[in-house]
Amino acid sequence: MIAMDVVTQYAVQYGMQAVVAIGIFTVGVMAARWAGNVARQQLERHALEPPVRLLLVRIVRIIVLLFTAVIALDALGVPIAPLVAGIGVAGVGIGLALQGVLSNVMAGLSIIFTKPFKVGEHISLLGVHGDVVMIDIFSTVLMHPDRSRVIIPNRKIIGEILHNFGTIRQVHLAVDVTYQTDLDRALAIVRDIFATHPQVLKDPPPAIGISLLGRPAITIAVEPWIAVAHCGTVPGELNKAILERLRAAQIEFPLPPVLSAT
Repeated sequence: MIAMDVVTQYAVQYGMQAVVAIGIFTVGVMAARWAGNVARQQLERHALEPPVRLLLVRIVRIIVLLFTAVIALDALGVPIAPLVAGIGVAGVGIGLALQGVLSNVMAGLSIIFTKPFKVGEHISLLGVHGDVVMIDIFSTVLMHPDRSRVIIPNRKIIGEILHNFGTIRQVHLAVDVTYQTDLDRALAIVRDIFATHPQVLKDPPPAIGISLLGRPAITIAVEPWIAVAHCGTVPGELNKAILERLRAAQIEFPLPPVLSAT
């Protein structure tokens, strides 16, 4: 009976305050959603990177939620001043514990605003390379040529030497022909292959020429430019086309040296 009386006493004394506090917080949740939607609509009118827009929208929602949470606690009778002081002390501790996370956020913002690379470009750094598929606040995701995903924390990127290939790459191919070959004819065939292949870029033009006078062959360097997305398939297609066209033109390839038995 005593416990029931205590519960009844607290319900009568603080029940209305709790109802008001819950109501205030509920309104605050809806207000945070509304403010976030309004902020997103306003930010979409500006040329901002998607991660920046997402971060700003989240900040707006968190600020509204924190504001309404303070009002709700005040309506519940909780002293606000000691609570704010406690949150400040806890914030310092949390900040020290999350130094790695915060450094990733700051590095992510630096990448987004300075734009050393963009989504769709091919980059190489830290011993890995791939196409940039996502730039987030915390990390950057690359798609490796073997279709695996490479996730790099943003703090590892800032300050490192970065090779940005952009959206096109020059592939390096070579074909060996004999010294009896009509080089002008062979080079003309290769140029015609590049001119008719739909994935070979015309600007910048491909580089074609004699790269080596070796034994027993002359090496023709073949270096066309193609889009990064086609780097996995186009080199093989070009090698096949060059082989078939040179064979059809009866251009001879040098035979590999025969190893003598010992």
